[in-house]
Amino acid sequence: MFDLIKTSWIPIRRRSGKTETIRPSQIVENIEADPVVDFDWPRVDFQIASIEFLIGLLATAFPPATERKWRALWRTPPTLEDLEVAFEPIRKAFNLDGPGPRFLQDFEPLSNGNEPIERLLFEAPGEQTIKKNMDLLNHRNRAQRMGRPAAAMALYTMQSWAPSGGKGNRTGLRGGGPLITFVTPSDHDSLWHRCWANVPLGTPPSESDLPKVFPWLAPTLTSEKNLEIQPELNAHPLQAWWGMPRRIRLNFEEQPDARCDITNEPDDIQATGWCQRPYGANYNYWAPRHPLTPTYRPGKDKELLFQHPQPGGIRYRHWLGLVIPTDTSFEAPAIRTWRNDRQPDLDDGDTPRPMDRFFAGGADFDNMKLRSFAESHFPLPRAATPEDQLLVDDMARRLVQASTLVADTLRSTVRAALFSAGATVKLDASLFTCLREEFWNRTEPAFFGHLTRYSQNPTAAQDQTCHDWLADLRRVALDLFDEYAPATPDTDIQECIQIGNGRRWLLSTLYGHSKDGKQLFEFLKQPLPPKAPKKNGTNHAS
Repeated sequence: MFDLIKTSWIPIRRRSGKTETIRPSQIVENIEADPVVDFDWPRVDFQIASIEFLIGLLATAFPPATERKWRALWRTPPTLEDLEVAFEPIRKAFNLDGPGPRFLQDFEPLSNGNEPIERLLFEAPGEQTIKKNMDLLNHRNRAQRMGRPAAAMALYTMQSWAPSGGKGNRTGLRGGGPLITFVTPSDHDSLWHRCWANVPLGTPPSESDLPKVFPWLAPTLTSEKNLEIQPELNAHPLQAWWGMPRRIRLNFEEQPDARCDITNEPDDIQATGWCQRPYGANYNYWAPRHPLTPTYRPGKDKELLFQHPQPGGIRYRHWLGLVIPTDTSFEAPAIRTWRNDRQPDLDDGDTPRPMDRFFAGGADFDNMKLRSFAESHFPLPRAATPEDQLLVDDMARRLVQASTLVADTLRSTVRAALFSAGATVKLDASLFTCLREEFWNRTEPAFFGHLTRYSQNPTAAQDQTCHDWLADLRRVALDLFDEYAPATPDTDIQECIQIGNGRRWLLSTLYGHSKDGKQLFEFLKQPLPPKAPKKNGTNHAS
């Protein structure tokens, strides 16, 4: 049997650049001289899912009971033997093949609903796409077999992120394509420290609780009659890491000297397909139970839902709700714990720690269609004291609110400059989406630069930070307006008037003369300019 605890199957890279394959406990091996620093999968979704897998494994079998215990293991990591002992009680849940319960596969042997193995990959064309011969960009049969390491990670990724997949095919515990966030500490580059930074407090499950943690150890709780899987009711809270919404059973074949179509690594046993049945586990009321996924409230008195990546990727505009909570959006528990408890505790030495970073990413789905993979890495500016950190967070909130207002105004004014008032052009058209994203791209370095400098002296730098940010917003917004709505010697006079009116509208906002401009200045605590003098009965922006 392919035992995911005892078998070396995870491809990694060490600090020296050396690549090898390890078993989970080996993330602490040689941690002083040449630590494991990253995974070495050829796919970004496997890279992201792998850290979820390891954090989940540690959170289940080796959680710290207290923050004091967490800190001790941060400073002195466990030995390989410590982890081997911790993983042993749950080892029976991690057999990928063979008789008996299989990792993330239905308790029953399935024989119907055969699918090619490549359909465990989100981008693989579906049955209807192939029938209509429409697999032009993502061709069929690109992965006709997978070695067991790749099959294990493809299965974990599918079960964890599962999008909608037709009648009875349930989405993942966090919905289809959850947004994943985690801290990346900067003073330790080892994979152990990256995982440990995000492991929550807890206690290992008892033997009797294992079927409620790992649902494949017992007959599947199916959802034909609308049964819901809820924490504490019929599932252990640790099932947040091990959700199994799809009823899947992998098919394996002996193929001597075969190589995996994903990794090109040899394996004499290959996964060539999978069987499935509909109406697997239907998860509900799990937000905010998953430590790595932020949540939001869609309306007053509505239940919390997990956040998902959106078109356009993840930018600093998402800072509110990913790092700093708002009235309706809330950061992941791992981010909150790090910023409120662990980061300040580690900062109490004489030598300041380098600035930490955090990761945000995941698969962006439109129902069952994969649009893209989002992946962003951001710095986490921090202040010297909790009181100063509140000031830094408030400043971040103001800067994002101001830039959001300017981005929206820029989009509206460019539309007004290019199209007549009666034109049916939506503000989410691709032209305006590109414009808005370019605005975020150009202002992002300045945002983090201002926030980092402000965090070093928050009591004295507020006015200068807001003033400089307003200047950056003006410069970028006007540059983009002129690029997207240029007035050239060949431009028609009526078009020039229209462009001029749009630019005047933008200027009135950027300089505080319009209603939106007053709101912009209020966000940045800037004094409003004097009213412009009336001329011919008309107010003109400066």
